[in-house]
Amino acid sequence: MSHWTFLTNHAQVLLCLARNGGRMTAREISQTVGITERAVQRILDDLEEAGYISRHREGRQNHYEIHPELPMRHPAQRGRAIRDLLSLLEDG
Repeated sequence: MSHWTFLTNHAQVLLCLARNGGRMTAREISQTVGITERAVQRILDDLEEAGYISRHREGRQNHYEIHPELPMRHPAQRGRAIRDLLSLLEDG
């Protein structure tokens, strides 16, 4: 039996940030998503490099700001912003 999911780890990390106001540690995200902290850090780097999030240092922790107006990356979702995905899934 294969163990696939409908959402990528990138989407899962972004959703964690959205659900928690951008105030989660990499450890908390890794425990929620079920991936390593190192994988979370790589995904956060990817999201920041692409402009989907900004990191702001608050004391000893990072705070992440999501930029929901940016478009989804896959051509099949052309014209859709990530806010559309987040609003669909945040309540769940």
